[in-house]
Amino acid sequence: MQLKTITTKKEYQSYLDWADELFDKKVKPNSPEGEKLKIALLLIKQYEDEHYAIPYPDAIEAIKLKMEEKGLRNKDLVGKIGSKGYVSALLNKRKPLTLELAKWFHTQLGIPAETFLV
Repeated sequence: MQLKTITTKKEYQSYLDWADELFDKKVKPNSPEGEKLKIALLLIKQYEDEHYAIPYPDAIEAIKLKMEEKGLRNKDLVGKIGSKGYVSALLNKRKPLTLELAKWFHTQLGIPAETFLV
C-alpha cells in the first residue's frame, strides 16, 4: 500500500481494511510491514481526529458521574469544597467551577485535568 494523507471516507475505509489484514497476519512491529502499519495508524488517527472528534464531557457532569461511581453524595462534599448550598449550586451549574475546585476534583476524585480545560 502506498501511504499518503487520508482525504476521503473511501481511503479511510481502505486503510482500516489494510490495517485489519496486517493485524490478522500478526506482523512484527519492527518489520518493514510493521513500520508501515505504524505510519498508517497515525494517518488513520489524524483522519479520525479531524472527522470523528470525540468531545470532552461537561466538567460538572464528569464530577457527578465520578461521585456516583465512588458512592458519594452532595453532603459528602460539604466542608471539603464549601457549604451545602454552595455544593448544590455548583453541581446545578449556578456557581462557576473555580481553578482551585478543579484541582481538588482532579486530585481527590481522579478526574482528568483535560476535562476542566474545555
